[in-house]
Amino acid sequence: MTSHTDSSAKLLNAVTEGAEKGVIPASIFGDPDLYRQELRNVFGRCWVFLAHESEIPAKGDYVLRKIGEDHFIVVRDDEGEINVLFDACRHRGVQVCRSDSGNTSHFRCPYHGWTYNTKGNLVGAPLWRNAFGGMSKEGNGLASAAKVASYQGLVFGTLDESAPPLKEYLGGMAWYLDLVFGLNEHGVEVLGPPQRFVIDANWKSGAENFSGDDYHLGTLHRSVWEIGAFPVPFHENMMGYHIQASPGHSLSFSMAQDADEPGPNYFGFPDELAQSFNTTNISADQLEVARRSRVFVGNVFPNFSMLALPMTEDGSHHPPVGILTLRTWQPHGPGQVEVWNWFAGYKNLTPEQKDRAYRAGLGTFSMGGAFEVDDTEPWITVSRTGSSTAAKLLDFQLNYEMGKPGVGISKPVKEWPGPGRVQWTRYEEGVQRNLYTFYAEMMRSAPGEWPSLAFGEDAADTGEESQA
Repeated sequence: MTSHTDSSAKLLNAVTEGAEKGVIPASIFGDPDLYRQELRNVFGRCWVFLAHESEIPAKGDYVLRKIGEDHFIVVRDDEGEINVLFDACRHRGVQVCRSDSGNTSHFRCPYHGWTYNTKGNLVGAPLWRNAFGGMSKEGNGLASAAKVASYQGLVFGTLDESAPPLKEYLGGMAWYLDLVFGLNEHGVEVLGPPQRFVIDANWKSGAENFSGDDYHLGTLHRSVWEIGAFPVPFHENMMGYHIQASPGHSLSFSMAQDADEPGPNYFGFPDELAQSFNTTNISADQLEVARRSRVFVGNVFPNFSMLALPMTEDGSHHPPVGILTLRTWQPHGPGQVEVWNWFAGYKNLTPEQKDRAYRAGLGTFSMGGAFEVDDTEPWITVSRTGSSTAAKLLDFQLNYEMGKPGVGISKPVKEWPGPGRVQWTRYEEGVQRNLYTFYAEMMRSAPGEWPSLAFGEDAADTGEESQA
């Protein structure tokens, strides 16, 4: 008789062997035992995106977020430092923060009144001398994430003491985050609180889609072109690059061959804003890549995604404007994902430009947006297939072969100014194979051990052609 553990191990073996060949077992999108292992080995260890610094600008500001399925308070303390505190009272484990966001000097448990400051230190409790006199408060504070760090204003946390530093974990992906979030010295801020909505799908469907699934644009999102919401024709939009920035992290650029070609550049941000983009914080190569770019979409493993592109909420009345969305694919069981969706913009956008960017985002990438509604339906059925008895009994494999040697027109690129393994065009699924290869390695890694965070020697020289 096959045990649950044996079943999970068999699935992970199939992922490891299949990713290289271009096949992935469908059951990883619905297997409940594998999901529980993901909470421990992926979300319990990896650096997970929690918030943007602009959400908590003042001392005492806080937001309530999740690592895996667990609640954490992200709070700026009286010294201006950001702490990530496990939302569970040390006395009985009761949740001490019941609001999504706010400003406070302390958090108090509603059960017995244990009270903690914004560093998580226990500072008091009712009738202290009678109840706990003689007991030390030290050591009874809220538990903290093992490590907390920010990169370009993006706040991440990890529960694993053995996790590498955030910059090392991001690897080559940091270069690409820079060219979006570091385009000018003013930086980026979020435009309001995140939207949240639950879909009956597995979290990995969102992660792999934003790693660079561009092939679906011409079918699933065809209506977006028909209403004029996006200014670049489909076939032209597929010209660009897929980049495996480092193990697990991938992205995709729709890009003009020449920056002087007609059409949007700098992801469609307004020309007057683009004049502020400079090399104060990034290199000339990064600035040039941004200048030629029409669309940027990427995913930091496991579940943090970004998208920058020109969009309009109403093609017949408004020209496209650059929007920037941040999102997490929050696990909510093997068959559900809670999407957290922020809109962001450069701080030096005018109020009118921020309003247009927000409205264009709402009309496209939001719970009621054209793109979002399109994506929901197929992801639901991916999860349904993944949890089916038939998929398990038939050992049903999904095809991820696009872009392998001899499959399609995509070719490796030798000359490229940034890090990672690069393919031209966007008819390619190596970015998804990269995600699942690292996923399987994380799932197998013993506590205290980490898979390699860099590609082998072949990474810098995989190409046959120069397209950059």
